[in-house]
Amino acid sequence: MDLPVTSVFRADRRYPTALAAIYDPPDRLWLRGQADVLRAPSVAIVGSRAASPYAREVARHLGADLSRRGIAVISGMARGVDSAAHLGALDAGGLTIAVFGCGVDVIYPPEHGTLAEQICERGALVSEFPPGTPPLPYHFPKRNRIISGLALGVVVVEAAEGSGSLITAEFALDQGRAVLAVPGNILGGRNLGAHALLRDGAKLVECADDIIDELNLAIAGAEESPHPVSASQDPVLRCMTPGEPYDLDELTAQSGINRVRLLPRLLELELAGALRRIEGGRFVRFRGPC
Repeated sequence: MDLPVTSVFRADRRYPTALAAIYDPPDRLWLRGQADVLRAPSVAIVGSRAASPYAREVARHLGADLSRRGIAVISGMARGVDSAAHLGALDAGGLTIAVFGCGVDVIYPPEHGTLAEQICERGALVSEFPPGTPPLPYHFPKRNRIISGLALGVVVVEAAEGSGSLITAEFALDQGRAVLAVPGNILGGRNLGAHALLRDGAKLVECADDIIDELNLAIAGAEESPHPVSASQDPVLRCMTPGEPYDLDELTAQSGINRVRLLPRLLELELAGALRRIEGGRFVRFRGPC
Protein backbone atom coordinates (compact mmCIF):
# COMPACT_ATOMS: atom_id res chain seq x y z
CA MET A 1 0.00 0.00 0.00
CA ASP A 2 1.30 3.44 -0.93
CA LEU A 3 -0.83 5.48 1.46
CA PRO A 4 1.27 7.06 4.23
CA VAL A 5 0.77 6.47 7.94
CA THR A 6 -0.55 9.57 9.71
CA SER A 7 -1.71 10.23 13.25
CA VAL A 8 -4.43 12.17 15.06
CA PHE A 9 -4.02 13.45 18.62
CA ARG A 10 -6.86 13.84 21.10
CA ALA A 11 -6.60 17.62 20.91
CA ASP A 12 -7.17 17.49 17.13
CA ARG A 13 -10.72 18.23 15.96
CA ARG A 14 -10.41 15.28 13.58
CA TYR A 15 -10.28 12.95 16.59
CA PRO A 16 -13.54 10.93 16.64
CA THR A 17 -16.22 12.36 18.90
CA ALA A 18 -17.51 9.02 20.16
CA LEU A 19 -14.03 7.76 21.11
CA ALA A 20 -13.15 11.00 22.90
CA ALA A 21 -16.15 10.43 25.18
CA ILE A 22 -14.91 7.13 26.70
CA TYR A 23 -13.06 7.08 30.02
CA ASP A 24 -9.67 5.96 28.61
CA PRO A 25 -9.32 7.15 25.00
CA PRO A 26 -5.89 6.76 23.42
CA ASP A 27 -3.92 10.00 23.30
CA ARG A 28 -2.96 9.29 19.72
CA LEU A 29 -4.48 7.28 16.88
CA TRP A 30 -2.34 6.05 14.03
CA LEU A 31 -4.17 5.60 10.77
CA ARG A 32 -3.81 4.72 7.14
CA GLY A 33 -6.51 5.80 4.75
CA GLN A 34 -9.17 8.49 4.99
CA ALA A 35 -9.13 10.41 8.29
CA ASP A 36 -12.58 11.91 7.66
CA VAL A 37 -14.22 8.50 8.11
CA LEU A 38 -13.44 8.70 11.84
CA ARG A 39 -16.07 11.43 12.19
CA ALA A 40 -18.88 9.42 10.58
CA PRO A 41 -21.67 7.80 12.63
CA SER A 42 -20.53 4.20 13.02
CA VAL A 43 -21.67 0.77 14.15
CA ALA A 44 -19.34 -2.11 15.06
CA ILE A 45 -19.99 -5.65 13.84
CA VAL A 46 -17.93 -8.32 15.59
CA GLY A 47 -18.04 -12.08 15.99
CA SER A 48 -16.33 -15.42 15.69
CA ARG A 49 -13.11 -15.88 13.72
CA ALA A 50 -14.16 -19.47 13.02
CA ALA A 51 -17.53 -18.27 11.80
CA SER A 52 -20.16 -20.46 10.23
CA PRO A 53 -21.28 -19.70 6.65
CA TYR A 54 -24.52 -18.35 8.16
CA ALA A 55 -22.67 -15.89 10.40
CA ARG A 56 -20.44 -14.67 7.55
CA GLU A 57 -23.48 -14.15 5.34
CA VAL A 58 -25.35 -12.24 8.06
CA ALA A 59 -22.33 -10.03 8.83
CA ARG A 60 -21.82 -9.21 5.16
CA HIS A 61 -25.51 -8.45 4.70
CA LEU A 62 -25.66 -6.18 7.76
CA GLY A 63 -22.46 -4.39 6.72
CA ALA A 64 -23.88 -3.67 3.28
CA ASP A 65 -27.27 -2.50 4.56
CA LEU A 66 -25.78 -0.17 7.17
CA SER A 67 -23.44 1.30 4.56
CA ARG A 68 -26.32 2.03 2.21
CA ARG A 69 -27.84 4.10 5.03
CA GLY A 70 -24.70 6.22 5.42
CA ILE A 71 -23.37 4.44 8.52
CA ALA A 72 -19.70 3.43 8.70
CA VAL A 73 -18.99 -0.19 9.66
CA ILE A 74 -16.27 -0.88 12.23
CA SER A 75 -14.58 -4.20 12.91
CA GLY A 76 -11.16 -5.75 13.51
CA MET A 77 -10.32 -7.23 10.07
CA ALA A 78 -9.96 -10.68 11.63
CA ARG A 79 -10.98 -13.85 9.87
CA GLY A 80 -14.67 -14.77 9.90
CA VAL A 81 -17.31 -12.24 10.94
CA ASP A 82 -14.98 -9.21 10.98
CA SER A 83 -13.77 -9.55 7.41
CA ALA A 84 -17.31 -10.36 6.20
CA ALA A 85 -18.64 -7.13 7.76
CA HIS A 86 -15.90 -5.08 6.06
CA LEU A 87 -16.60 -6.77 2.72
CA GLY A 88 -20.31 -6.04 3.04
CA ALA A 89 -19.60 -2.33 3.54
CA LEU A 90 -17.24 -2.34 0.55
CA ASP A 91 -19.80 -4.20 -1.57
CA ALA A 92 -22.25 -1.35 -0.97
CA GLY A 93 -19.68 1.36 -1.69
CA GLY A 94 -19.80 2.48 1.94
CA LEU A 95 -17.30 3.43 4.60
CA THR A 96 -15.52 0.97 6.86
CA ILE A 97 -12.89 1.14 9.61
CA ALA A 98 -10.57 -1.68 10.70
CA VAL A 99 -9.08 -1.37 14.20
CA PHE A 100 -5.76 -3.18 14.52
CA GLY A 101 -4.05 -4.88 17.44
CA CYS A 102 -0.71 -4.01 15.82
CA GLY A 103 0.74 -1.16 13.78
CA VAL A 104 -1.34 -0.10 10.78
CA ASP A 105 1.62 -0.99 8.55
CA VAL A 106 1.58 -4.59 9.81
CA ILE A 107 -1.16 -6.53 8.03
CA TYR A 108 -2.70 -9.19 10.27
CA PRO A 109 -3.83 -11.75 9.37
CA PRO A 110 -1.35 -11.61 6.46
CA GLU A 111 -3.81 -13.03 3.91
CA HIS A 112 -5.96 -9.90 4.28
CA GLY A 113 -3.56 -7.64 2.40
CA THR A 114 -5.99 -7.01 -0.45
CA LEU A 115 -8.83 -6.33 1.99
CA ALA A 116 -6.64 -3.83 3.85
CA GLU A 117 -5.95 -1.96 0.61
CA GLN A 118 -9.67 -1.81 -0.19
CA ILE A 119 -10.47 -0.54 3.32
CA CYS A 120 -7.87 2.24 2.92
CA GLU A 121 -9.62 3.39 -0.25
CA ARG A 122 -13.07 3.53 1.37
CA GLY A 123 -12.18 4.08 5.01
CA ALA A 124 -9.23 3.65 7.32
CA LEU A 125 -6.97 1.27 9.18
CA VAL A 126 -6.67 2.51 12.77
CA SER A 127 -4.51 1.61 15.77
CA GLU A 128 -3.27 3.08 19.01
CA PHE A 129 -0.04 1.12 18.51
CA PRO A 130 2.83 2.84 16.64
CA PRO A 131 3.91 1.64 13.19
CA GLY A 132 5.92 -1.54 13.28
CA THR A 133 4.24 -2.89 16.44
CA PRO A 134 3.72 -6.67 16.04
CA PRO A 135 0.33 -8.37 16.64
CA LEU A 136 0.94 -9.60 20.18
CA PRO A 137 -1.90 -11.54 21.87
CA TYR A 138 -2.50 -9.05 24.68
CA HIS A 139 -2.94 -6.20 22.20
CA PHE A 140 -6.25 -7.50 20.90
CA PRO A 141 -8.34 -7.31 24.09
CA LYS A 142 -7.00 -3.77 24.54
CA ARG A 143 -7.91 -2.71 21.01
CA ASN A 144 -11.47 -3.95 21.54
CA ARG A 145 -12.26 -0.88 23.66
CA ILE A 146 -11.44 1.24 20.59
CA ILE A 147 -13.77 -0.80 18.37
CA SER A 148 -16.63 -0.18 20.80
CA GLY A 149 -15.48 3.36 21.60
CA LEU A 150 -15.62 4.47 17.97
CA ALA A 151 -19.10 3.01 17.56
CA LEU A 152 -22.54 4.07 18.68
CA GLY A 153 -23.44 0.42 19.14
CA VAL A 154 -21.89 -3.06 18.88
CA VAL A 155 -23.57 -5.93 17.03
CA VAL A 156 -22.36 -9.42 17.98
CA VAL A 157 -22.79 -12.00 15.23
CA GLU A 158 -22.07 -15.52 16.49
CA ALA A 159 -19.88 -15.69 19.59
CA ALA A 160 -19.10 -18.68 21.76
CA GLU A 161 -18.62 -18.43 25.52
CA GLY A 162 -15.35 -16.68 26.25
CA SER A 163 -15.19 -15.11 22.80
CA GLY A 164 -13.20 -11.92 22.32
CA SER A 165 -16.38 -10.41 20.89
CA LEU A 166 -17.88 -10.57 24.38
CA ILE A 167 -14.96 -8.45 25.63
CA THR A 168 -15.94 -5.85 23.05
CA ALA A 169 -19.57 -6.07 24.20
CA GLU A 170 -18.48 -5.59 27.82
CA PHE A 171 -16.46 -2.51 26.87
CA ALA A 172 -19.51 -1.20 25.00
CA LEU A 173 -21.71 -1.55 28.07
CA ASP A 174 -19.12 0.21 30.23
CA GLN A 175 -18.95 3.02 27.68
CA GLY A 176 -22.71 3.47 27.56
CA ARG A 177 -23.07 2.07 24.04
CA ALA A 178 -25.84 -0.16 22.81
CA VAL A 179 -25.17 -3.91 22.61
CA LEU A 180 -27.09 -5.95 20.05
CA ALA A 181 -26.86 -9.59 19.02
CA VAL A 182 -27.91 -11.86 16.17
CA PRO A 183 -29.61 -15.13 17.17
CA GLY A 184 -28.15 -18.31 15.73
CA ASN A 185 -28.08 -22.08 15.81
CA ILE A 186 -28.66 -23.46 19.31
CA LEU A 187 -26.73 -26.66 18.51
CA GLY A 188 -23.00 -27.06 19.03
CA GLY A 189 -22.37 -24.10 21.35
CA ARG A 190 -21.09 -21.87 18.56
CA ASN A 191 -23.37 -18.98 19.56
CA LEU A 192 -23.79 -19.42 23.32
CA GLY A 193 -22.13 -16.09 24.03
CA ALA A 194 -24.45 -14.10 21.78
CA HIS A 195 -27.51 -15.87 23.17
CA ALA A 196 -26.34 -15.01 26.70
CA LEU A 197 -26.24 -11.35 25.64
CA LEU A 198 -29.80 -11.63 24.38
CA ARG A 199 -30.95 -13.15 27.67
CA ASP A 200 -29.28 -10.26 29.49
CA GLY A 201 -31.23 -7.70 27.49
CA ALA A 202 -29.26 -7.11 24.29
CA LYS A 203 -31.42 -6.00 21.37
CA LEU A 204 -32.20 -8.86 18.98
CA VAL A 205 -31.05 -8.11 15.44
CA GLU A 206 -32.58 -9.66 12.34
CA CYS A 207 -31.87 -6.81 9.92
CA ALA A 208 -30.21 -3.40 9.74
CA ASP A 209 -33.49 -1.66 10.58
CA ASP A 210 -33.34 -3.23 14.06
CA ILE A 211 -29.96 -1.55 14.62
CA ILE A 212 -31.09 1.81 13.29
CA ASP A 213 -34.26 1.77 15.39
CA GLU A 214 -32.37 0.90 18.57
CA LEU A 215 -29.80 3.66 18.06
CA ASN A 216 -32.25 6.20 16.68
CA LEU A 217 -29.91 6.71 13.74
CA ALA A 218 -31.62 9.27 11.54
CA ILE A 219 -28.25 10.85 10.81
CA ALA A 220 -27.47 10.14 7.17
CA GLY A 221 -27.69 13.38 5.24
CA ALA A 222 -28.21 15.53 8.34
CA GLU A 223 -25.43 17.86 7.24
CA GLU A 224 -27.49 18.66 4.13
CA SER A 225 -30.69 19.43 6.00
CA PRO A 226 -32.08 22.87 5.08
CA HIS A 227 -33.99 23.14 8.36
CA PRO A 228 -32.26 24.87 11.29
CA VAL A 229 -32.10 23.17 14.67
CA SER A 230 -34.32 24.89 17.21
CA ALA A 231 -32.58 25.30 20.57
CA SER A 232 -35.90 25.85 22.32
CA GLN A 233 -37.31 22.54 21.06
CA ASP A 234 -34.22 20.33 21.28
CA PRO A 235 -33.73 18.79 24.76
CA VAL A 236 -29.93 18.70 24.40
CA LEU A 237 -29.46 22.27 23.22
CA ARG A 238 -32.04 23.52 25.72
CA CYS A 239 -29.89 22.39 28.66
CA MET A 240 -26.68 23.93 27.28
CA THR A 241 -25.55 27.50 27.92
CA PRO A 242 -23.92 28.87 24.73
CA GLY A 243 -20.15 28.90 24.99
CA GLU A 244 -20.03 26.66 28.09
CA PRO A 245 -18.34 23.23 27.73
CA TYR A 246 -20.19 20.06 28.81
CA ASP A 247 -18.98 16.48 29.03
CA LEU A 248 -21.10 13.45 28.24
CA ASP A 249 -22.03 12.76 31.87
CA GLU A 250 -23.26 16.33 32.39
CA LEU A 251 -25.35 16.24 29.23
CA THR A 252 -26.81 12.86 30.16
CA ALA A 253 -27.86 14.15 33.60
CA GLN A 254 -29.20 17.50 32.43
CA SER A 255 -31.03 16.34 29.30
CA GLY A 256 -32.46 13.16 30.81
CA ILE A 257 -31.37 11.21 27.70
CA ASN A 258 -29.35 8.04 28.25
CA ARG A 259 -25.96 7.64 26.58
CA VAL A 260 -27.17 5.15 23.99
CA ARG A 261 -29.55 7.77 22.58
CA LEU A 262 -27.46 10.82 23.43
CA LEU A 263 -24.35 10.07 21.38
CA PRO A 264 -26.20 9.77 18.05
CA ARG A 265 -28.03 13.01 18.84
CA LEU A 266 -24.77 14.83 19.61
CA LEU A 267 -23.31 13.67 16.32
CA GLU A 268 -26.44 14.82 14.50
CA LEU A 269 -26.28 18.26 16.15
CA GLU A 270 -22.58 18.50 15.35
CA LEU A 271 -23.25 17.70 11.68
CA ALA A 272 -26.05 20.27 11.66
CA GLY A 273 -23.67 22.94 12.99
CA ALA A 274 -25.54 23.47 16.27
CA LEU A 275 -22.62 22.49 18.49
CA ARG A 276 -18.99 21.50 18.25
CA ARG A 277 -16.67 19.16 20.11
CA ILE A 278 -13.62 20.54 21.89
CA GLU A 279 -10.64 18.94 23.61
CA GLY A 280 -11.37 16.33 26.25
CA GLY A 281 -14.51 14.99 24.58
CA ARG A 282 -16.59 18.00 25.69
CA PHE A 283 -19.25 19.80 23.68
CA VAL A 284 -20.02 23.50 23.24
CA ARG A 285 -23.21 24.98 21.85
CA PHE A 286 -22.66 27.84 19.40
CA ARG A 287 -23.64 31.28 20.57
CA GLY A 288 -26.69 32.90 19.07
CA PRO A 289 -29.80 31.27 17.65
CA CYS A 290 -29.55 27.79 16.21
